[in-house]
Amino acid sequence: MNVVLDTNVVARAAISLRGPPAEIIRAWRADRFSWVTSAPLLDELERVLSSHRLERYLTWSHEEVREFVGLVEEVATVVEPDRTINVIAEDTADNLVLEAAVEAKAEYIVTGDSHLLSLAEFEGIPIVSPVRFLAALAELNP
Repeated sequence: MNVVLDTNVVARAAISLRGPPAEIIRAWRADRFSWVTSAPLLDELERVLSSHRLERYLTWSHEEVREFVGLVEEVATVVEPDRTINVIAEDTADNLVLEAAVEAKAEYIVTGDSHLLSLAEFEGIPIVSPVRFLAALAELNP
């Protein structure tokens, strides 16, 4: 199952080792789904996890962040969207998530972002919260 994880989900997993975002990262590491991303989303992930603003909240060390980003670059499927999507005007960076999902024909977009969640789905791809994704994952992989 191909899934696009929004950066905010991963950042929340790096802040707390408990809760749905952390469970999602553990499920990915256990090969329960395939993480799909793009070069711009990888850049955003590295930038956010390395930001000084977030640093004081992270439970991951600098080394763990570096190793995690390297693992994502190595293991995740990186797509090159050939289509520009401009559906979300309030935060245009959110459109990068949609572009990657459409290019990958993803089964889910997982996010905590209200702009994306308000769409509910995009071109047949469900856009769900971490809690809803974990419920769907449990149904598919009991």
